[in-house]
Amino acid sequence: MSANFTGILAAFVMFIIPMLFAITLHEAAHAYVARLRGDNTASMLGRVSLNPIRHIDPLGTIILPTAMFLLGTGFLFGWAKPVPVDFSQLKKPKLDSVLVAIAGPLANFIMAIIWFILWKYVPNFGMHQMAYFGVMLNLMLMVFNLLPIPPLDGSRIISAFLPYKAAMRYNRIERWGILIVLLLLFIPFGQTNLLASILYPIINVLLMIIQSIF
Repeated sequence: MSANFTGILAAFVMFIIPMLFAITLHEAAHAYVARLRGDNTASMLGRVSLNPIRHIDPLGTIILPTAMFLLGTGFLFGWAKPVPVDFSQLKKPKLDSVLVAIAGPLANFIMAIIWFILWKYVPNFGMHQMAYFGVMLNLMLMVFNLLPIPPLDGSRIISAFLPYKAAMRYNRIERWGILIVLLLLFIPFGQTNLLASILYPIINVLLMIIQSIF
């Protein structure tokens, strides 16, 4: 086994563990807040769980992020199986839909802070590369999911504040959502792609905020 392959394998392990945590807790947070606000749909399906197997989507959780990592695309994202939410069961549908939507990105932000603390303050942690990936992956997933592209979480927040007919028209974009994301990913822009160029400035600001606090 060559040293180069061993290095790539070690880096991949350091990447995939925080990736699984990031996606799992993101979806579990959606399910947990939905249950708190009156909808038990996801809970009855076992989605209020820290078991990654309950949330993994083979393409979005494993294949795509792994391919992007190995190809060195300069940007990493993925998704898990969507958490089903019956908005009619929520106590206050408009407000609660926002709370459910924001729970996932908020979970990623909290995880980014935890990984940063491990990275900075635990000298014998022994896995600083993993902690670095943990910080960056969670900030990437947080900002990516807050994009106003249906069905991402950011679109759910915007939709909740739109008049009914406008929200219906806006949500129809969902069928094209993944195509829009892929176009942003593959359109070259500067030294990288358009999607990374949109997200990295925001990620850097969030990272500076975390650094200034901790």
